[in-house]
Amino acid sequence: MGKKRGFKASQNKGQKFQARTSRQESPEQQPPYFSLRYMNNDFCLSLCETKEKAAFADTLYRLSQLPWAQLKQQNRHGLGYEIIARHSIKSGIPSHIKDDVNFIAFRFHGKKAMVGYRDGHIFHVIWLDRAFKLYKHQ
Repeated sequence: MGKKRGFKASQNKGQKFQARTSRQESPEQQPPYFSLRYMNNDFCLSLCETKEKAAFADTLYRLSQLPWAQLKQQNRHGLGYEIIARHSIKSGIPSHIKDDVNFIAFRFHGKKAMVGYRDGHIFHVIWLDRAFKLYKHQ
């Protein structure tokens, strides 16, 4: 009869990994993390063309390399962002978003905007305004 084979117990059992950023750092000094959890179905990634999807992924990567403090200083049509007035949004606003939340627009493909809100260092993408119908663009 053959020997029983099993898995060796891991030496790292029970150890947790550590995030790259310190929880003690100010959100302004951290790069954004991105969430697509609340994305609106009428302005979502699945409606984008292949080039737009690639540009979206590339933009998320580039934005994630700079802390929020540096993103604030960038041009709004570059890696920076602009504030979008709540009353300008022509789509339903998810009910979990409180009235005092400011919306932010980053550009992801030319002047096409990803619009959402910031919560600490997390940016929640709600709309991908690829047809310029979400709000009046300037």
